[in-house]
Amino acid sequence: MKLYWAPKTRASRTVWLLEETGVAYDLETVDIRSETPHSDAFLAASPMGKVPALVDGEVAMSESAAICIYVADRYAPGRLAPANDAADRGKFLYWTMYTPAVIEPAMAEKFSGSDSNRHSHGWGDFDTMISTLEQGLDNGPWILGDDFTAADVMLGSSVVFMRLFGILPESPALSDYADRCLARPGYQAAMALEAD
Repeated sequence: MKLYWAPKTRASRTVWLLEETGVAYDLETVDIRSETPHSDAFLAASPMGKVPALVDGEVAMSESAAICIYVADRYAPGRLAPANDAADRGKFLYWTMYTPAVIEPAMAEKFSGSDSNRHSHGWGDFDTMISTLEQGLDNGPWILGDDFTAADVMLGSSVVFMRLFGILPESPALSDYADRCLARPGYQAAMALEAD
């Protein structure tokens, strides 16, 4: 398995997930800001030239949430992803997609200072995004309760990011969640790679 990666990008969450699985993988650094054309192999996995991108045998794909679901299903079923017929599978999918579908658009809106319109924007608004996430963690310590999953990789990376950039509101639930994520060896391994 090969992961196309660049520092200080969403690819770090994919490294975190791969570390959680314990599966061996090769890392290829991509300069996503370079004007030099990317390799055909990379573009086959990521037509937009963005990281992360993953090649695993015949599988070539990009987008961190999609990669997290794929890797968890294939390499850690029942541990990092509920089985397809499990009762909490729908909840797992919802929360795994919550980062790209809700958190990231709400953060972009907040960073840009754009007017929010909770009723017409699919992501609601920043405050609704935060309160929904807090409520989702009510049965914690993880988003599905006692079990850490790939959904926590997606959500946890976003909560840590918001705290790092000073836009995470005062929230004991989210602050404690970020601390639990930061303490995971898989997260620490991903951050050690960033430091290198």
